[in-house]
Amino acid sequence: MKIALGSDHAGFHYKEKVKKFLEESCLEVIDCGTFAADPPVDYPDYIRPAALLVAQGKADRAIVFGGSGNGEAMVANKVKGIRCAYCFNEESARLGRLHNDANAISMGERLISEEMALKIVKIFLETPFEGGRHIQRIKKMMEYENA
Repeated sequence: MKIALGSDHAGFHYKEKVKKFLEESCLEVIDCGTFAADPPVDYPDYIRPAALLVAQGKADRAIVFGGSGNGEAMVANKVKGIRCAYCFNEESARLGRLHNDANAISMGERLISEEMALKIVKIFLETPFEGGRHIQRIKKMMEYENA
């Protein structure tokens, strides 16, 4: 599995921790930056490339980080084909995959612990999409991209 990562300066430390975790789990990582906590950077410059890799089929999933994770989720969700779940606990990650077939997640380094971030990543990678009644909902959601 290939995982694209992107962060701004405020999510840099968690990106690096998750990158190490993924590499230790023998997953391929594509790091779209940023590559330092300083100076401040504009998160769209790093989040969009990570989301595009998934949309283009060059990565299987994306994980993006910021201070809150809100803006990062918004940027990722602007890319056609991306379903980025904003995750703040284990259940938000589980349901993002199980019910929404999320192919990206966003987290805020200022809002959750490092331990929680790693738990969220593990759940995101291991939880399958449930399918069933959710398939029609996903189809409708994706039709909105063309509206």
